[in-house]
Amino acid sequence: MKQANLKSGQQNREGRALRVCLMTYRGNPACGGQGVYIQYLSQALKELGHEVDVLSGPPYPELAEGISLHKIPGLDLYNPDHLFKVRKISELSSPVNQFEFISMCSGGFPEPFTFGIRAHHHLRKRQVKYDIVHDNQSLSYGLLGIARSGYPTVATIHHPITVDRDMEIAAAGSWLHRMKTRRWYSFVTMQKRVSRRISHIITVSNSSRTDIGREFKIPDERFRVVPNGINLDCFYPLDGVERADDQLLVTNSADTPLKGLRYLLEAVAEIRRERKIRLVVIGAPKTDGVIDRLVTELSLGDTVRFTGRIPQEGFARYYAEATMAVIPSLYEGFGMPAGEAMACGVPVISTTGGALPEVIGDAGILVPPADKSALREAIVALLDDPDRRRRLGEAGLQRVKQSLTWRHAAQKTVDVYREVIDAHRRF
Repeated sequence: MKQANLKSGQQNREGRALRVCLMTYRGNPACGGQGVYIQYLSQALKELGHEVDVLSGPPYPELAEGISLHKIPGLDLYNPDHLFKVRKISELSSPVNQFEFISMCSGGFPEPFTFGIRAHHHLRKRQVKYDIVHDNQSLSYGLLGIARSGYPTVATIHHPITVDRDMEIAAAGSWLHRMKTRRWYSFVTMQKRVSRRISHIITVSNSSRTDIGREFKIPDERFRVVPNGINLDCFYPLDGVERADDQLLVTNSADTPLKGLRYLLEAVAEIRRERKIRLVVIGAPKTDGVIDRLVTELSLGDTVRFTGRIPQEGFARYYAEATMAVIPSLYEGFGMPAGEAMACGVPVISTTGGALPEVIGDAGILVPPADKSALREAIVALLDDPDRRRRLGEAGLQRVKQSLTWRHAAQKTVDVYREVIDAHRRF
């Protein structure tokens, strides 16, 4: 009888199963965080008993069995197989496709805008009765049309894209490059306008909530903080692998200034003058890009190893071999690499950029962003203290298990869904 009452109470708290529509203008599972977010959130929602459909533009996400993918085809102009080109000239017969192509040719990034139009048309045509439509950072005018059609609507904003824009403009070497950067980020104007008209916004950290609110001029009470989850099927302590005592791991090889890799490379160059050290970088830099040139300038060719792209199931071994993981980002809206390293039981050194302190808590070492000297001192101190490395690794793993899984994220997301649905019924 007591067990039956417990089950009844649980059902009352959780409510009925929901029919959820997740939308993402692109869902690449191997590049960028959007495909990862959609893949694992949809799976966790399904495991909680909810019915989930995903609407996505190309490239399309990988989804768990039982989750329906509704492909919203676009021109896919950033596909390396046909970069900046249409596959068939007949595709330009559509006014939406014409706009997408012309905007790309003029240096813009039209995908969020055109995806919103196509997704609105798709839902209007199918007329499926979803309990909630959840947009993943397209923030397009089409989303407002979906809301006007009667769907309770919520959107996730991971971090203010204005931070990326402003850092890239600051790093631009010429007025022409700055002008091109501003043109590329012109979609931000639309996203600001749309986000101000959405009643509930999910974001992944308190830092993002503060920064988005300031940059987009959105009242604080519209935000609900739901941290991302870590995929424990791919990121976990791997037994039977000997951990090195002089090997750093970083999972970012991007030339993007926001990721701060240059400061880690400069710190490693200084450490190498005093002692043996190795740096493994998951990924590969652009040929003759900023990072590629910096490795040559600092004579780090025999110290830094770029792995190229590796499969998701290969990460655990790289972490198991590493002495520590370093996250040198200048800003992160959440900081998945930090959580993934912690899930593997690896001690973490990170900057305080953006939300990283919220992810790491007291389970890692924090240093100021863009400070190669602070990075160097923290790395050397941890290299010399194996007992502290062990304690930090254990603390990080427990922190992830207790609060940073995708099940935690899905449960909190459903709470927001029910709040949005209740508010929609009242108005």
